[in-house]
Amino acid sequence: MEKQVINNYINSNKDRFLSELLELLRIPSVSADSKYKNDVEKTAEAIKQRLIEAGADKVEICKTDGYPVVYGEKIIDPKKPTVVVYGHYDVQPADPIELWDSPPFEPVIKKTNIHPDGAIFARGSCDDKGQMYMHVKAFELMMKTNTLPCNVKFMIEGEEEVGSPSLGPWIIKNKEKLKGDVILISDTSIIGNTTPSIDTGLRGLAYMEVEVTGPNRDLHSGVYGGGVANPINILCKIIASCHDENNHITIPAFYDKVLIETDEYKKELNAAPFNLEEYKKDLAIEDVYGEKGYTTFERTGIRPTLDVNGIWGGYTGEGAKTVLPSKAFAKISMRLVPNQNSDEISEIFQKYFESVAPKGIKVEVKPHHGGEPVVISTNSAGYKAASMAMNDSFGIKPVITRGGGSIPIVALFKKELGLDSILLGFGLDSDALHSPNEHYGLFNYYKGIETIPLFYKHFTDLSK
Repeated sequence: MEKQVINNYINSNKDRFLSELLELLRIPSVSADSKYKNDVEKTAEAIKQRLIEAGADKVEICKTDGYPVVYGEKIIDPKKPTVVVYGHYDVQPADPIELWDSPPFEPVIKKTNIHPDGAIFARGSCDDKGQMYMHVKAFELMMKTNTLPCNVKFMIEGEEEVGSPSLGPWIIKNKEKLKGDVILISDTSIIGNTTPSIDTGLRGLAYMEVEVTGPNRDLHSGVYGGGVANPINILCKIIASCHDENNHITIPAFYDKVLIETDEYKKELNAAPFNLEEYKKDLAIEDVYGEKGYTTFERTGIRPTLDVNGIWGGYTGEGAKTVLPSKAFAKISMRLVPNQNSDEISEIFQKYFESVAPKGIKVEVKPHHGGEPVVISTNSAGYKAASMAMNDSFGIKPVITRGGGSIPIVALFKKELGLDSILLGFGLDSDALHSPNEHYGLFNYYKGIETIPLFYKHFTDLSK
């Protein structure tokens, strides 16, 4: 496939590609909040329509126990390889809305220092509507220019941001429908617009909610303070005890199965361009922070973590109320690395919290969702095709990285479908995913549409 064919089609349809994405971003498809149920389902219908318009066959809204999966395919020759495209159309909640510079579901395009060509500011612009929609437009491009070299199947779900609880059972029931040769995913990032990269792994996840209960009701802090355990104080102490002075996690058995990467791999990982001063400046912090003895790349890619994602209890309204609360709560997530198992880590986390709580305090730990870590071989046809495609489009060979985030369903793809996933992402870590003012560069959006057809070409050639 000639790059000129690709670029000519993109240049002729840029405005339409953008307007269609903006239309999708205006629908608040928040899967975590039931009040957006109709909007989530509306988004699925919109994607179905776009797949049909792009040229896909057998496009359908597949019901699950939760939000539906949008499926479509184009089988040009059963003897040719099949690329299975995965993405998600649901988005994170926009809270706290007051920290957005513009309404989260009213996309605007603004230029930034990192995105001088402009970036789309909206919830879901990068994670994952913008990146998912690149695949729909790349497929359209190949169909309209008669250059699709192999078969393709689309599997776009609506529950990734809540742990994909319905996708696993749906995959198990539809193994025949999903037969293919590789899973292609764009839900990750690159180091920079002049430094392409490909994630060769993802951390797993164990997400917990903790409830700490003391007295049977809120108490006057003057009458009872000092005589009764304060659940907020206790919760803070337990959380603080989870790390030592070197930011090493203290929960017994937590590190027992952690894979220790070789010095050779760490050297290759740390070879990626990284400017510590720019990193700190972007985050407006004086210094980095993390487990002693590891670089920032190692801390965020190959080491496990434990972080508090939310904490609340007692009186948080305006003014003062001298209350000793009955309950305190926290949401805590742990990122896991190869050989760790989310169920095992959840169990030892629960045992630890229960064991260190003082008498007079009740601790309840509720697992929310989890996912297993994955590692991707750089020797596979899929990885080689992705590397070649990026080299073609960016003009430079991509470096390897290890993703710090989690896509829980990737491990299931391997287990149930026997397929490796290729993480061909185009976002940037600075795009404020899951945060106020999430955005996605126009350069990145169009570069993804340019690169994806090249992946198809190289994967087909390498599979012969």
